[in-house]
Amino acid sequence: MREAVVEAVLDLAAIVPRGCVLSYGDVAELLDAGGPRLVGRIMSLHGDAAPWWRIIRADGSLPDELMARAVTHYRQEGTPLAEPAAGPAKVRMAQARWMPRPEDFAAIERLRRKVSEPTDGMGA
Repeated sequence: MREAVVEAVLDLAAIVPRGCVLSYGDVAELLDAGGPRLVGRIMSLHGDAAPWWRIIRADGSLPDELMARAVTHYRQEGTPLAEPAAGPAKVRMAQARWMPRPEDFAAIERLRRKVSEPTDGMGA
């Protein structure tokens, strides 16, 4: 896994505003890097270095062992949640998904360029 991709995923997670989320697939698409599984793997291995609760599955969930911890963050940040009487809470993706503003795209483009830079063959 290239270090530039890991850094870009974590940097993108850091610019997602409080109360908002992106899916693993959203991150992959914005960075034009890999796919949802790669982003999920990066968050699994390195997510503690970023607001990990803001990068989630497309259905609004996280792995069970993380969801209870994430809900605390969601409540503090005002993230829209669906909290059924039975079963785990989920983020309401339609309301919580971050839609970058025009001024956000400059930062996202810098991250995308970092990911697309060729390596010398040693960072792969």
